Amino acid sequence: MSGRRAKHGVEYALFRVLSALLRAVPESWASWLGAGLGQLAATVVRVRRRDVDENLRTAFPDRSPRWRRRVARASYRHLGREAVAVFRLADAEPAEVVARTEIEGLEQMSAALARGDGAVLVTGHLGNWEIGGAALAARGIPVDAVSKAMANRRFDADLVATRRRLGMTVVDMADAPRAMLRTLRRGRVAALVADQNARQGSVFVPFFGRDAFTARGPALFSLRAGSPLFLGICLRIGSRSRYRVTLRRIEAERTGDMDKDVLLLTAAHVRALEDAVRGAPEQYFWQHKRWKTRPGEEPAPEGSV
Repeated sequence: MSGRRAKHGVEYALFRVLSALLRAVPESWASWLGAGLGQLAATVVRVRRRDVDENLRTAFPDRSPRWRRRVARASYRHLGREAVAVFRLADAEPAEVVARTEIEGLEQMSAALARGDGAVLVTGHLGNWEIGGAALAARGIPVDAVSKAMANRRFDADLVATRRRLGMTVVDMADAPRAMLRTLRRGRVAALVADQNARQGSVFVPFFGRDAFTARGPALFSLRAGSPLFLGICLRIGSRSRYRVTLRRIEAERTGDMDKDVLLLTAAHVRALEDAVRGAPEQYFWQHKRWKTRPGEEPAPEGSV
């Protein structure tokens, strides 16, 4: 067994033990433990704390250092809680997911699917995107979700199994260019998370006033298939594990120039995501180097974060 395989095996064994513990104890205890681990990561281990602080200064230069520190710590606690929620999702039945979630704006998406137009659903690392997808699938919405395989294949297999059990179809990122167009032509929902520093073939659009290298895929699929594009956001509400999913149709000017139209539609959904992040900054994943690639530089290599 190679060193890497051995490492992944140990990681997975620890994951299964922790997962079993978090799924066995009362939900309030598990949530408290997740938040505590997040606080530990923020204040003691300081996992990517420098990146978080820099990102918050970029996004909110007018807010006080004290406010940014509070949001930073809250974002780590949120990340810990939501990781626990995803662990526990493995045991959830579709009816439980429906009971824990509410959806605003589903009517427009349902109408597009009824017409056979399909729909592109783009989201970001805000709130709990896994539960957002599950909330739609549990209500019978046909969701094909693009997913990048994790380095640890055992982790990945467990997550994919949970998604499929709750009704989602999982599409590997490498297959997405063709698979998503087929999805839309079949009148289904093509779901993508598209708010991280992207690879080649992407575009720069403003995010919190600074150009961010952003995947063209959601806008390109929408324009090529003639399908509406929606921004979907799933936020935790209150202190218990309940969530509100908001679907917002995103539109932009059509010029007839595909490259320009992709840029305009990408800028529009990123602007809408920014608005949502401003409303709940403590639920955003500030740990990612969102502005890593700068105009005129080479895009970040595959696997860079």
